[in-house]
Amino acid sequence: MIKTTGVPSKEQVKSKFPSLEQLVKPKAIIECYQEIPCNPCSTSCPIGAIAIGEDINQVPQINFEVCTGCGMCVYSCPGLAIMVVSTKEDRAYCKVPYELLPRPSVGDVWQGIDRSGKRICDAVIE
Repeated sequence: MIKTTGVPSKEQVKSKFPSLEQLVKPKAIIECYQEIPCNPCSTSCPIGAIAIGEDINQVPQINFEVCTGCGMCVYSCPGLAIMVVSTKEDRAYCKVPYELLPRPSVGDVWQGIDRSGKRICDAVIE
C-alpha cells in the first residue's frame, strides 16, 4: 500500500509499535518501511537499541526492551521517520520531528491528523 499511496497500511503501522504495556515508558517508534541506504538512527543511539546490520539498506529494528526513549534517533533521522511515544492514563504523548514554520509554541492547540491528512483530534503542544 505504501508504494502506491504513500500511506502505510494499518498492519504496517501496528508492526512498528510495541505493546501498550511497554509504552508507559517512552519508546522510539521507527516508521521506516523501505530498504534504503541509511543508518543514522543506529549510529546515533547511545545504548545500541537500534540495529540495521552490515547492509545499511536493511530496515532498522528496535529493541523496545533496551530503548529508553531518549530521542537521539529522532533528530538524526533524515527521513523524519522516527517519533518517541509514551502513554499515561488515557493520553498519548509524542515527540515528533518538526522542520516546518511556523514553529508551535507551548500551549498551542494544533490539529492532530491521521496518516491520510484527516483531522482526528486537537493536539496540545507541551
